[in-house]
Amino acid sequence: MKVVLSIKPEFAKKIFQGTKKYEFRRAIFKNPNVTKIIVYASSPVKKVIGEFEIDKIISHDLETLWNKTKEFSGISKEYFFEYFTDKEQGFAIKIKKTHLYDSPRCLKEDYNLAPPQSFSYFVEP
Repeated sequence: MKVVLSIKPEFAKKIFQGTKKYEFRRAIFKNPNVTKIIVYASSPVKKVIGEFEIDKIISHDLETLWNKTKEFSGISKEYFFEYFTDKEQGFAIKIKKTHLYDSPRCLKEDYNLAPPQSFSYFVEP
């Protein structure tokens, strides 16, 4: 099963360049059968640009999570802690294998989905 995540274009680019190996989330999907993430690059791109396989999802208190992921976080420590404001725990999706599409896809036309606030499940037809 796949999940669509809205990711800021600057971070999506780092994922496909291989410099960002963790995608951070304040909340995570509950379905254990999710194996792939479809990357929707948010504004101003507003396109589906690729996907990646999930290696594993880790969850810890913020200090531990940062220490375990900082080398390949793709973000600053300040941004990390600002993102998780008011949270005691966070999630990091470890990226295994990426696939950048040859040409970007439209979320509405190609997937019949609206841009997700957090995530949307996608079941292939």
